[in-house]
Formats: sequence, C-alpha cells, structure tokens
Amino acid sequence: MDTKVLKPSDENIKLAADIIVNGGLVAFPTETVYGLGVNALLNDGAPKVYMAKGRPSDNPLIIHLSDSKDAEMYCHTNEAYYKIADLFMPGPVTFILPKKDIIPSCVTGGLDTVAVRVPANPIANKLISYAGVPIAAPSANLSGRPSTTTADHCIADLFGKVDAIIDGGECEIGLESTILTEKDGKLKLLRPGGVTVEMLEKAGFEVDIDKAVLSKLSDNEKPLAPGMKYRHYAPIAQVTLLDGTYNAVLDYMLNALDDNDTYVLCFEEDIVINKHKRAIIIGSNKDKSQQAHKLFAVLRDLDENPQIKRVLAKLPSTDGIGLAIFNRLLKASGYNILKID
Repeated sequence: MDTKVLKPSDENIKLAADIIVNGGLVAFPTETVYGLGVNALLNDGAPKVYMAKGRPSDNPLIIHLSDSKDAEMYCHTNEAYYKIADLFMPGPVTFILPKKDIIPSCVTGGLDTVAVRVPANPIANKLISYAGVPIAAPSANLSGRPSTTTADHCIADLFGKVDAIIDGGECEIGLESTILTEKDGKLKLLRPGGVTVEMLEKAGFEVDIDKAVLSKLSDNEKPLAPGMKYRHYAPIAQVTLLDGTYNAVLDYMLNALDDNDTYVLCFEEDIVINKHKRAIIIGSNKDKSQQAHKLFAVLRDLDENPQIKRVLAKLPSTDGIGLAIFNRLLKASGYNILKID
C-alpha cells in the first residue's frame, strides 16, 4: 500500500477525510496519542484496522466525534454522559454507552455498547468534522507495542499498511484517554488517563476503579473497553517493575546496571544513577504529567537498541495521572512485579 505522509493543511485534512469516508485508513494526532482511524459506519471498516495493527477482533474500538451531542445518533445517551461531556469534552475522556444498530458489532468487539470520545486536538476534530462520520480508532501502533505519540512512530509501525498518516507533531498528553461508564449510579473507571479520579471526585462523582486497571483479566473474561485484556505498550525488552522502598529499589538498580543488557528508568532526582549511560530519565519525580508525556516515546526508543534485554522501573504511585502511568507500565511488563526487600 502506498502510504501518504501529510502535513496538516486544510487541503490535506480534507484529503484524509475523503479517505476515511471511502473506507481507507488514516493515522492522525490527538491530544492523547495518535489514532488509526476508519469510517465507523462501514461493516468492513474495523476489520481493516484489526488487520493493519494485528489487533484481536474482540478488543473494542472507540468512536471519535467532533461534538459530544452527536453521540445521540450512534448510541443511547444518559445523564452521566452529559455531565462528563459538559465538564471534560472535548478532551482526554471516553464514555461507554449502549450502542444503536447503526454502529456495526465489529467496531465494538461484539459488545452491545460503544465507547465515545471527542478529541480536543484541532487536527483530529477538523478531520472528523470534514469526514461527517464517526471515526473508529484505536492507537496507531502495531498491537502490543507502545502507543505512538509522533508521526515518526506511526511511520515505523504502519507505513505501507495504511493509506495516510497526518504529521501533527508530538502529542500533548502522551497516554490514552480515561475510559468511564456508569454502573449503579456511580462512575466506573475502566482505563485511567488524563482525566483523573481526583478530578472526577472533585466534580462530585463517586468513582469505582475496575479490577482490570490494577490486575490482569483472565483468558475467559471479555474486555469491556479497549486495552483492558491484552498485553499492551510493551517494548521488545522485558520490563520488570520493582516494588520496594526508594533506597532498596535504587540499590537493586545500581547492582543490575553491572549487566550490559539492562537499562533502568529513573527520575531527574535520582542522582545516584541518573548519569549512568544505561539510565533513562523520564522526567521529574514531582511532575507526573511530564512522566506520562515521555513514557511511550522512551519505551519505543529502547527498541532502537537490540542489545537491551531487560528494563527496570520503580512501581509508580497511583495518585493523579500516576494511576495511568502505573496501568501502562503494568501492562508493558506483562504484570511482572518484583518485590524488593
């Protein structure tokens, strides 16, 4: 397939919108990560995405809209959805609702619900508006690999597999959207992201965190939302999360760096190890937004060095967007946590 790499001019966004309408695949930037979009109303649309990514077909996709009110055309809305929409849309949040028949079951992984999002990125929003159809889109990476936060990442994974890639620069947040649904009068958090539990509680919501955020689903459990079941975000090297006190983890990392095939993720403040040639700084320990912004890019950069066999990282705290970082590293490690005494 001849993949066009497009600068985000008005003319090029209209060209990409035409590709979407006619059943083609377009990678495009959002404020979270790059998405791989297809016309959500076509029965043969979602299968093209699954094939290009190598994604399991029971892993549901999110439909992207340019206006939160458009959800009424594609699903059965409720009061909780509109409260979230009023506060956080456009933005890095997705809400799951009962779907209408107009959305093919291949988009939802066979579920009778559909995930809805309104991206804040102006390129994404304009693309959806010009297309005039909802765009079904997971992250624009090969399945299992770290999500893409630049067009170069998309090119590395998908060039020759998709019709076009819009180069909109680096994504602002760097982690996928928060996914919510309503159950028993409460919000249930299915995937953490830029809209945090603390933000939701401050807005007056009661929030339950789904067990899949902090632990692995069994093979016979069906995912309720994208990214809940399968190993995700993983570099080629094995990621191991270290659970222990600050000093114990640093000591373990220092000893591990004697092995030439081991790298560690650390913070600017970790002066004991952060100048080591195999220490990768992912930002300040005090700035979780910076850590989130850099995480996927760092994990992808590690794949450029085939010598790396093991990556060590401290188990993150779960406050604020730290919960999203925790969730992504947990999946990137394949739930591989080492307790350090």
